Amino acid sequence: MTAAALTAPVRRPLLGRLRGLGGGPLFTAAALVLALLVLVAVLAPLLAPHDPNAVDLRDPLAGSGPDHLLGTDQSGRDVLSRLLHGARTGLLGPLLVIALSTAGGLLLGTVAGWCGGWADTLLSRALDLVFAVPGLLLAVMFVTLSGPGMTAPVIAMSVAYTPYVGRLVRGLAQQEKARPYLESYRVQGWSGWTICLRHLLPNIAPTVLAQSAINFGYALMDLAALSFLGFGVQPPTADWGAMINEGESALQQGAMMPALAPSACIVIAVVAFGIVGEGIADRLARRER
Repeated sequence: MTAAALTAPVRRPLLGRLRGLGGGPLFTAAALVLALLVLVAVLAPLLAPHDPNAVDLRDPLAGSGPDHLLGTDQSGRDVLSRLLHGARTGLLGPLLVIALSTAGGLLLGTVAGWCGGWADTLLSRALDLVFAVPGLLLAVMFVTLSGPGMTAPVIAMSVAYTPYVGRLVRGLAQQEKARPYLESYRVQGWSGWTICLRHLLPNIAPTVLAQSAINFGYALMDLAALSFLGFGVQPPTADWGAMINEGESALQQGAMMPALAPSACIVIAVVAFGIVGEGIADRLARRER
């Protein structure tokens, strides 16, 4: 029996679940790309052929070769190694942003949509106020107060992304609140928070997950932009946005890979997250019809 025949029974159910969730091969491909990115980020120390911060001034801007598959940057550091390690900061920052903003948005949106009245008015106006401030501007303000690094941009972007989730959850909570099954739980004497935790939140979670997947791509792009501008992750730490900044001078010397490789990774990741999020959202929309 061939290796393909042995792995087929395992492979087919996995791909079938992915296609069933998103509804097409494009979704499956995007999900596999994201899984590969996560795997690369986790195994970066094992996969990287060189120390990502090892400087070799004898071999700056070297082209692709057996020892450096993607060449070296202006400091002689291996581009592939920095690219693999950069996946860690590139994915960790957005993950923290989405986790914090989703938690905050779920709390504020649920309270506003479920309680209504003055609580809804107050929280909705607060979310609108934060929504009116551009996220990058908010991040620059935070960095100005606390200094560059990952912490300030992550906190700022978490605050900036909370209204996206909060407004979505508020609308979903209001729709769900009007359904008869929730009223039946009230008649049985269940408290409002018990109903929310056990029934309302699980029912709106898939839609929130779809929005969070889309937001992840935008957060990745925003944090990379902040690192490119010098407000985010600082050298010599490998980060895709910082690598583009460092590779800008290499472009003037005819070396494209130090800037092109991290740029391509950002584009691929953002597009993949967008496809996965839209795929889940489309599946949910078809299910509701």
